[in-house]
Amino acid sequence: MSKYSGMNVKPSNERKFEVLRAPIITEKATLMAEHNQVCFFVSIDATKPEIKFAVEDLFKVKVTGVNTLVQKGKAKRFRGRPGKRIDTKKAIVTLAEGDSIDVTTGL
Repeated sequence: MSKYSGMNVKPSNERKFEVLRAPIITEKATLMAEHNQVCFFVSIDATKPEIKFAVEDLFKVKVTGVNTLVQKGKAKRFRGRPGKRIDTKKAIVTLAEGDSIDVTTGL
């Protein structure tokens, strides 16, 4: 995130809730909590600085890093016709030492 660290990106309040769609609660995501990491589904057009600012502002924590990945939708058949599931974007947010987010309680 070094090339984005100098940018001053401040999305609106509506955009913050649009960027962070939902937390990911799986076995692997709960194991990441031991390393101060939290996983979220995010908007497909969200950038790393927007994700960082949204998490810091909504949960009042310090973010040290953001990793993103785009999971391509699988080709499936719907009622006998070929189709495709939507692409999803995930963000793995690394928090500063001592900070934590309880994703089960919500905002």
